[in-house]
Amino acid sequence: MVVGLGNPGPDYARTRHNVGQMVIDELADRFGTRLTAHKAGAAVGTALAAPGGPKLLLAKPASYMNVSGRPVGALARFYSVAPANIIVVHDEIDIPFDALKLKTGGSEGGHNGLKSISQVLGTKDYLRVRVGVGRPPGRQPAADFVLRPFSAAERELLPLHLDRAADAVVELATASLEQAQQKFHPAPTR
Repeated sequence: MVVGLGNPGPDYARTRHNVGQMVIDELADRFGTRLTAHKAGAAVGTALAAPGGPKLLLAKPASYMNVSGRPVGALARFYSVAPANIIVVHDEIDIPFDALKLKTGGSEGGHNGLKSISQVLGTKDYLRVRVGVGRPPGRQPAADFVLRPFSAAERELLPLHLDRAADAVVELATASLEQAQQKFHPAPTR
């Protein structure tokens, strides 16, 4: 199950906080998948990660970010998906805009959507695609920053960023976390 976090409605659609849902849209477009409303409170659709590969359940919760755990937990129960088989795609201010990182478990880093999911699932041990949106400028509060649209320069590069994040999701679904990290994490600087 691949869950893209964000907030509902057109006011939030193109904000940094909704980058997870943008990745789900990219995957749905790539696979020709139509997302439809599910009683769990999310838009869902299915796709094959690769020919003969695993089936992906793509999901965009219809709830606000801070209560993402409810629809994620409901979908996991409905489809009998264990937390270890859940990939959550979300915005990450501690990663530069043009980068992403993959991990399983660990801290939610102050991300209320992840906190909600961890609480409902009863574990932090699920996969995460942390899509970099960069740090707020100056002393701008992080909450204000992530609820703003991307800058003009970022919007030009956003399709490439979303495409790379979608590639990372597919890699996580078809290979190991370690293999995906080697492929998508930035090379260490000397």
